[in-house]
Amino acid sequence: MPTAKSSPRQRICFNAGWRFSKGDAPDAGQSLERSRLEPWLLPTSAELCQQRPAWPRPATEPAPGLSFIAPDFDDSSWRELSVPHDWGIEGPFDPDLPGETGKLPWHGVAWYRKSFHLNRTDVGSVIELHLDGAMSYATVWLNGACVGGWVYGYTSFKVDLTARARFGKQNVLAIRLDNPPGSSRWYPGGGLYRNTWLVKTPALRFSHLGAFVTTPRITARRARVNVDLELENRTSRKQQLSITSSIFALSSDGSLSSKAVAVSEAASLELESGARTHRSHGLDVAPPRLWSLESPERYVAVSRIESKGKVIDEIHTRFGIRSLRVDAGEGFFLNGEKLRLNGVCMHHDLGALGAAVSERAIERQIEILKSMGCNAIRTAHNPPAPELPEICDRLGMLLMVEAFDCWRRGKKGPAGMAERDPNMEYFDYARAFDNWHEQDLRAMVRRDRNHPSVIMWSIGNEVLEQWSPDGWKLAKHLAGIVREEDRTRPITSGFNAESSGYTGYQTAVDLVGYNYKPGAYLPFHRSQPTIPVFGAETASTVSSRGEYFFPVSDDPAEGRADFHVSSYDLYAPGWAFPPDREFQGLDEAPFALGEFVWTGFDYLGEPTPYNADTTNLLNFTDPKQRERMASELARLGKISVPSRSSYFGIIDLAGFPKDRFYLYQARWRPELEMAHILPHWNWPERIGKVTPVHVYSAADEAELFLNGKSQGRRRRKEGEYRFRWNQVRYAPGVLKVVSYRNGKKWATATRQTTREPTRLSLTADRANLRADGRDLCFVTLAVVDQLGQVVPRCDAEVTFSLTGPGEIVGVDNGDPTRLESFQAKHLAAFNGLALVILRTRAGRGGRLVLTARSRGLAKSTLNLDLLPQQN
Repeated sequence: MPTAKSSPRQRICFNAGWRFSKGDAPDAGQSLERSRLEPWLLPTSAELCQQRPAWPRPATEPAPGLSFIAPDFDDSSWRELSVPHDWGIEGPFDPDLPGETGKLPWHGVAWYRKSFHLNRTDVGSVIELHLDGAMSYATVWLNGACVGGWVYGYTSFKVDLTARARFGKQNVLAIRLDNPPGSSRWYPGGGLYRNTWLVKTPALRFSHLGAFVTTPRITARRARVNVDLELENRTSRKQQLSITSSIFALSSDGSLSSKAVAVSEAASLELESGARTHRSHGLDVAPPRLWSLESPERYVAVSRIESKGKVIDEIHTRFGIRSLRVDAGEGFFLNGEKLRLNGVCMHHDLGALGAAVSERAIERQIEILKSMGCNAIRTAHNPPAPELPEICDRLGMLLMVEAFDCWRRGKKGPAGMAERDPNMEYFDYARAFDNWHEQDLRAMVRRDRNHPSVIMWSIGNEVLEQWSPDGWKLAKHLAGIVREEDRTRPITSGFNAESSGYTGYQTAVDLVGYNYKPGAYLPFHRSQPTIPVFGAETASTVSSRGEYFFPVSDDPAEGRADFHVSSYDLYAPGWAFPPDREFQGLDEAPFALGEFVWTGFDYLGEPTPYNADTTNLLNFTDPKQRERMASELARLGKISVPSRSSYFGIIDLAGFPKDRFYLYQARWRPELEMAHILPHWNWPERIGKVTPVHVYSAADEAELFLNGKSQGRRRRKEGEYRFRWNQVRYAPGVLKVVSYRNGKKWATATRQTTREPTRLSLTADRANLRADGRDLCFVTLAVVDQLGQVVPRCDAEVTFSLTGPGEIVGVDNGDPTRLESFQAKHLAAFNGLALVILRTRAGRGGRLVLTARSRGLAKSTLNLDLLPQQN
């Protein structure tokens, strides 16, 4: 077996048994102000400081005698919970909070405490706390002493506990988090929202993130694999040692092949106490199994430190063998084959689950995106949770990892979007940039550089330095830091000013990624033919699933009512475009790498075009919706009706595809025999009125029929990406489209007027769940008629109940105006659909029984089997 019989290092999941309290310690005073705490946080990043001296740790404590950090402090009244935990998603929604960040209480201070035991046998080991992310200004105390922390809430970091650890005794961790109000342009979440780990390693060891695997030469017969390793000696004496690396194939279930496919020679060396060094192994894998979107094959490099025949340390590094090439004239190539990037931008929240990371929730998102034909994701606008690149590796999805939304010149000031005033105090990353940008960049690249899915790094999004004559100097500095860590991938940035491509800023990066400039690709290429270009952020079309408003206008500013946007997919903010315009721009520029659409899924916050913090209730013209909102507002004691989430998504917040999903599917999966009709066909108030019909399909011709009568046969012209029948007059019955490709029938689809709703229907995304306390099941509720058709304008109130070893952890319906708790056990369907999210409990297998009830409708029951947890 590739693993030593007795593991020399331990990585222990540290998620259970935390105590939580919202609000600051009563005796905190000014000692815990962010600027005063930072000198104790900066030394945590010493290993990543290469362009300036590392900050020394202050000799004093930042808050001596503080009650919440004392090991004997009585926290029994605090809430007990497991992390990942996002305190903001728990609400309640407050319409008077900024819609920009989702009307949720994510800001403020909170504390987490945890007691744990260290064995006497751990003496001599290095003890570390690894935090995959903590939002934000995290400060960590162990046994009453400050041991470090981190400012940027999206960076994964570690804190060394060794010096303050008590072996053979109980130890107490206290973590304070502080989210400044107004510090984000979207919903960031709050808390220990990613996974936590207790890591024990030998003092003679491989450094944290010290393995980097590259594949410089690849042929069909052989691949050269370089394994670069950093070692450190934290023992008190010089050490004689040898290191080896072996490569094993990784199967889809995560197990390693029984026999290594390549083994290095042992490299002997001598390492002084307190020293670090690097060693490399060159190995050949013959023949290599290449990582690709269709076949995401991977390997594991098992590296060992041995001394006197004993394994001292061992690490496993997953990687893939694949080649990337970017050509300014030809585009993007993966393994020598040209590939258009059909990408989307994604914020990090997971809808009703908030920012609390969930492997299954991320996996579901990627599965839905892949079914649309999406092959790439941009992490907007920050480093992702480590689960995202791992799942992208496993499922075959490309990834652009982005670092920052701003540099020195911030975007968030005391009054929201700040003017470009260098003297203004900013609340966003600009406040931390000078002291932290190097460490955050290096941490991002080192953590994710072994993932085959990662194809490029972005150093910033729409940064204000684009407009500065010297902005290129800072861009060059940041790109240089990235290149010091990884020279195998290109570097880019999101340009939202067309002129920035000509100021010299573009010379600092390898790729120019334009935001909302579909007409810029061709002029830029003509003037800069050696620099590749692509759409880093495109379209930003806005729509609400299943909402349609009349008359239908092609004016992007139209199509709005009742805090919704029509789903005819013609509408966008003034700085953005419908999808069709971006398609035209890319078709005119075959050399462009592709696009990243804003956005794949709806997300919490940024409810463009309803960005105002307060909105008049009278804007609701639908009586039932106004009545429901008035009732909810009366309960909350509020008079404003804001939106809580975005309208940009191709898929809504609950994970239900909007009409636009099928427009992109037709574009990105042209081989798929598919046709999609919109709108729905339940319009009793529109009998005889013009009700335009659109069809999305990769076909080149289509004929529409209403109740058997042809409405005309259309042929798509060059530059057209949908079929339109603008003069159809509504009559109840059946719409049918018959599409053709190359003169032959391609795909058919129907849209039928439904009958009255009669029952509820429940459908799970999977039949079997793992009883591990983490696995999720996403269950779709549909309100259907007697023929089983979803009734598209039904908003029935539904109540859920669950029996068995599990719990309901979230509900949603994709309605951006819904202000009820995500943790409720009831909600109204939105245009016929709703979602309930179930989580298993750790333990033995069994059965979950979910029941949905609604007055006047037949209930629905769903049985789910739980697989016993595997050791």
